[in-house]
Amino acid sequence: MTDSPYQFFDVEVVRTEHVTPAMIRVTFDGTDLPRMATAGLDQRVKIFLPHPGQDAPVMPDTSGDTLDWYAAWCDLDPSVRGIMRTYTTRELRRDPDELIIDFAVHGPAPSPADGPATSWARTARPGSRIGVLGPVEEENSAYDFRLPDDTDWLLLAADESALPAVANILETLPAGLPTRVWIEVHDLADRQDLPTKADAEIHWLTRTGTTADAIRGTDLPEGSLYAWIAGESATVKAVRRHLVRDRAYDRKRVSFSGYWRRGTTTDQLIDSGESA
Repeated sequence: MTDSPYQFFDVEVVRTEHVTPAMIRVTFDGTDLPRMATAGLDQRVKIFLPHPGQDAPVMPDTSGDTLDWYAAWCDLDPSVRGIMRTYTTRELRRDPDELIIDFAVHGPAPSPADGPATSWARTARPGSRIGVLGPVEEENSAYDFRLPDDTDWLLLAADESALPAVANILETLPAGLPTRVWIEVHDLADRQDLPTKADAEIHWLTRTGTTADAIRGTDLPEGSLYAWIAGESATVKAVRRHLVRDRAYDRKRVSFSGYWRRGTTTDQLIDSGESA
């Protein structure tokens, strides 16, 4: 078996709580969780959800090379294989070993717009099982936030899907670092307390896709920028375009990631090969 920086984990729910009306925090444990690692504040993991009627997701055979996990998953019958989604780790806790993932659910009540992950999170109970593909090496390719040593100030732009990563980042920033943050939420009731030692200005936006315009109308600090942008794909591109083209910041200092695309389901992206 070829060594891989990733491993499949069988985990089950310990507890759930509503952090806000539109965010459910789910805490998992599992016998192998001591092996899971992370050095990333925006560490991504793949989760695999059961179909209705299944007690646990059907997972790929991991007796071979885990580097080929995606091909093995694709070879499974789509009607029974674990439903794959990508999420950011909110926290990997030790003593006890627990994995915490926040699920954005877009309101307290079920909605016709709910996808499989939202529906699962709404009904998750202690003992509910899912699969997780996560890193077993701290240094891995599934995170993007890497703050350069020469950063004079930081810009963060996100929506609810990237809010767990924003919270992780803010918690660990150096004291006094000038930081400007824009976060899109569906309702002001979905704002979270975001503790930080940084000199942070946090702007909450309730109109979807307005982040680029909000930044465009703001005087930004002087000095060497590092920017991290994540969330809906079109919004991410608009913010990056403004920073690089309009403001002439170095594109190498602007990290960006489209977590989802408006009008396109995750399954459609998977079928097209864009969300592996």
